[in-house]
Amino acid sequence: MDIKTIEAGFTKKEMPQFNVGDTVKVFTRIPEADGKFRLHPFEGVVIAKSNSGIKLNFTVRKVSFGEGIERVFPLYSPSIERIDILRSGKVKRSKLYYLRNKIGKHATKIESKEAKAN
Repeated sequence: MDIKTIEAGFTKKEMPQFNVGDTVKVFTRIPEADGKFRLHPFEGVVIAKSNSGIKLNFTVRKVSFGEGIERVFPLYSPSIERIDILRSGKVKRSKLYYLRNKIGKHATKIESKEAKAN
């Protein structure tokens, strides 16, 4: 068997298509008690995507109380319940690590594809 065919069996979970620069809200499952869990949202800008196929990871960055927080999620993780795309962004780079040096609205404001087209 080929590795690609094995990986194809694991990607049955449907995830939305999003790119670097998009603002997303990731809902993760947090276990509370026996058989119970709650959904914890993490909203921010996707600053990087790495690997491909079933091993795809994406990094989401948000600014909370003036402090930047980054979190890396495996796309096909069973702990991810769903991903909502809030806004699409138009960027010219594949990694937005320069946002780490920005402060305030400059760190979160990325031009949308619709605004750039007008």
